[in-house]
Amino acid sequence: MTTDLSTTVLSAGQLAELTAGRLLSSWQPDVPALLLIAVLATLYGWGVRRVHLRGERWSPARSAAFAVLGLGALAVATMSGLAVYDHVLFWPAAVQNILLDLVAPLGLALGDPLRLAVDALPEEAAARVRRTMTGRLVRVLTFPLVSTVLVLATELTVYFTPYFATALRVGWLHQLMYLHLLVAGCLFVVPVLTREQTLPAWCTHPVRAALVFLDGIVDAVPGLVVMTHGTLIAGAWYLHHAPSWSPDVRHDQQIGGGAMLGIAELTALPFLLALLYQWARAERLQTAALDRRLDAELPPATASPGQDTASERVRPWWETEQNEVAARIRRQR
Repeated sequence: MTTDLSTTVLSAGQLAELTAGRLLSSWQPDVPALLLIAVLATLYGWGVRRVHLRGERWSPARSAAFAVLGLGALAVATMSGLAVYDHVLFWPAAVQNILLDLVAPLGLALGDPLRLAVDALPEEAAARVRRTMTGRLVRVLTFPLVSTVLVLATELTVYFTPYFATALRVGWLHQLMYLHLLVAGCLFVVPVLTREQTLPAWCTHPVRAALVFLDGIVDAVPGLVVMTHGTLIAGAWYLHHAPSWSPDVRHDQQIGGGAMLGIAELTALPFLLALLYQWARAERLQTAALDRRLDAELPPATASPGQDTASERVRPWWETEQNEVAARIRRQR
């Protein structure tokens, strides 16, 4: 839905006072964002259709997460009332950035586009995707601690260098900042949640859970710093463009920092829950596979006629068999 911006502009050329109703109803088109959303939606829909044509199933919940939480957060951040008011108030811009940096990447990752691409593409193309995702550059950028630092560095660079203030004046740089935030967030979230093996072997589910917990703490840092920072962020711009009805510019910055902190902590919970669900599911599958192997390798116990009760007993198979499963059970005992 798009609302004519003239309905939110006063006769003096100033944006009308921001209310909850105007925040929800004021929308403006953003052509680069629309193109990106259309491309991602088309590719994902094509992938789901290809999987279904092969007689396989793709989870509707994954598709819904990709479309609603991922693409939806991207649309809200770039075209909703947040985008209408981000040049006159700091807090809508802060909410925009945290949606692009945390919420949209989480939604896209829950859709698992990497596994979808591998399942939908022909074998050669799928192999190329896997080689790309395990290439040296991607491995470095998605290495857990590196990607966490990149997310933190991106947020701090946006607010505590001339980056943000310049982006408010230069349209193409503003669009580049949107993309920068989205990519930085995806570099951490997508590899952690995908079912493709893109992380080092030591990144087991317990390690990933610890990394997500650490990331939740790190994601709170930019909001805390913005909220308590003594110097105004893009202060010259907002002092000059602040409408008469707006709060004090310093108070506006504190609201923005608090919103960043709150959204970051709220996003960490579903992220952790999604990972714990994957962990539990992986354990169930591993246990079922181990049970099948045990059933296949368990030797039948047979008794000779005339044996007494003691002689009918056989030693446990894991004490006599020489294979990986038996060795694992002996170590556990």
